[in-house]
Amino acid sequence: MSVPETSRVYTLARRPTGTPTPDDFDLETRPTPTPGPGSVLVRTLYLSVDPYMRGRMQAGESYAEPWAVGDPLEGGVVGEVVASNGGGYEPGTIVTGNLEWADYATASPAELTPVDPERGPISASLGVLGMPGNTAYFGVTEVAQPTAGETFVVTGAAGAVGSVAGQIAALNGARVVGFAGSDEKVAYLEDELGFDAAINYATTDDYVAALEAAAPEGVDAYFDNVGGPITDAVFSNLNVDARVAVCGQISLYNATELPTGPRKLITLVEKRATVEGFLVSDFAPRFETATRQLAEWVAAGDVQYRETVTEGLENAPEAFIGLFEGENIGKQLVKVGERSDGH
Repeated sequence: MSVPETSRVYTLARRPTGTPTPDDFDLETRPTPTPGPGSVLVRTLYLSVDPYMRGRMQAGESYAEPWAVGDPLEGGVVGEVVASNGGGYEPGTIVTGNLEWADYATASPAELTPVDPERGPISASLGVLGMPGNTAYFGVTEVAQPTAGETFVVTGAAGAVGSVAGQIAALNGARVVGFAGSDEKVAYLEDELGFDAAINYATTDDYVAALEAAAPEGVDAYFDNVGGPITDAVFSNLNVDARVAVCGQISLYNATELPTGPRKLITLVEKRATVEGFLVSDFAPRFETATRQLAEWVAAGDVQYRETVTEGLENAPEAFIGLFEGENIGKQLVKVGERSDGH
């Protein structure tokens, strides 16, 4: 297929204060990049937006390198190779990688991973068969480690990571309780994903009491995506030898001042509990093993997933901002283009 002379690309217009707004993003039109020696040109099909990107918009220290004002934004992309300059991938190959928020981007082979369409829809390589799925897999199996008969609690339970984490815990035989932000999400968790109980934090005044009712035998393993008052409540319900996997703290990402704390650490002494933060990138050498297992579970119907898809690159900022308003169920994606073969 022919490649246009220009390509749209999002850059960071300014650093947000509090919750990002559309004015923090700038959609520019630039000449379409040409792949240099040993690289390829990729046309974006799907773009991932993820909460961790909020940290990259800050000037301060984060576990992900911050973007400079004026630089292109980057995220997980599924795309189609449209031109190769000795880059190892033939045109038409579907690949995934961390690329610019753009219609077209160049990349080296080392930055890309081929996508196997036989494993499922190519969009799933940004969700259940990609970084979020791997995060759930390793956070559950390596850090939280729920076992049969234990109670597992997950926050952000209807999101891309939390929904998969809860299902993996259930496959391990655990009783699973999820926190989510709407009645629709609660129904999704209980009726479609098979969670034993779900709590709508948006309509719950007393998190401790709600958790005691949903998990009367206490909490043995906790997968924390949110932090804040819900995590305080979970800490109050931990059992002896509980394990806490800290994956994210989305309730704090837009805070202009971090609250004082934590003040619940005495619970860890009483319960001899373990709290461990983790980054999925630490498990990169084992991603293929996790993805293969996740694909088997999906094919067997043991793991369900959902995608919330926003159409058009121009709407990527709104999709990103919506993450912090809880607008998505499952993985939030932006659809940018169609495959040239029509599949």
